[in-house]
Amino acid sequence: MSAFNHPTPYYAVIFTSVRTAVDDGYGTMSDRMMALAVNQPGFLGVDSAREEVGITVSYWTSLEAIKSWKMNAEHLIAQKTGREKWYNSFTTRICRVEKEYSFQALDE
Repeated sequence: MSAFNHPTPYYAVIFTSVRTAVDDGYGTMSDRMMALAVNQPGFLGVDSAREEVGITVSYWTSLEAIKSWKMNAEHLIAQKTGREKWYNSFTTRICRVEKEYSFQALDE
């Protein structure tokens, strides 16, 4: 679950991917992208899971913040490397979050 509580509306970037068998540097690059993203203006948080399909959802204050992140020099290198060796396929979707609600069971 995301650790942030931000008033709506905000934006979600949904990145779904299918990996190749190549792991060469993927974990290091993933860690670096997270370190960069958390310091990017407009970044709110992230949720991620991986099975056969990986899903990473990052949350942003604006479309401008998303565009700025997409054009970050190190992120551009990660995107290029991902297309060349880490991903068989991926899809990026950008959505405006109008409303959110959640449930969390109480600890006994």
